[in-house]
Amino acid sequence: MIEALNSIGISNGMITSAVITVLLCVISVIAGRRLQTIPSGFQNFAEWAIEGLFGFFEGIMGSKACRRYFPLVATLFIYILLANYSGLLPGSGHIKGLAAPTGSINCTMAMAIIVFVAIQIIGIREHHGLRYYKHLLKPFAFLLPLMALEEIVRPVSLTLRLYGNIFGEETVTESFFDLVPIGLPVVMQMLSVLMGLVQALVFSLLTAIYIKEALPEDEEEHL
Repeated sequence: MIEALNSIGISNGMITSAVITVLLCVISVIAGRRLQTIPSGFQNFAEWAIEGLFGFFEGIMGSKACRRYFPLVATLFIYILLANYSGLLPGSGHIKGLAAPTGSINCTMAMAIIVFVAIQIIGIREHHGLRYYKHLLKPFAFLLPLMALEEIVRPVSLTLRLYGNIFGEETVTESFFDLVPIGLPVVMQMLSVLMGLVQALVFSLLTAIYIKEALPEDEEEHL
């Protein structure tokens, strides 16, 4: 079946991405139906993690904006984290149907485009129309081409940063496995765990910063 999917252009990374997405949806539905007033076990851990993540992004976007847009940045963080860690599973990249989605530029580009479109929608909604694009005329109108270029470069930067780091990390780790099969690869795997967390955090952090910049100035002052 997997070979049939590969033959029509569906890569191993896309299959892994679909599995991660379905897994997150199933866990969310099951966890949502079993919420307890006094949390324990997995619910206790999940609430602790979400509250910590919310507090982190609240410090960047402000309380009001974070309550409104936290689902977006948190979803990106969790998905990217799991996508990165899928590349650490035994056989990843060699077993059909298993590969880190973020090791493909198609996946990182898709997420960057989603962020770019979301920022435009947020900016237009928060500014009640196309007045949002007045920021392209600041500080001087003649800088419009440069400001517009900066806006377009953002998704390119998000795409290449995540893809480059994950693909590079996978390549280096695999090389060490071939050169020194005992000992050193374990250290590299431990570093890969940290790298996966950092890259998920960086992508979602930049998304939060872009959201804050898309807010009206008067709202930013009261965050």
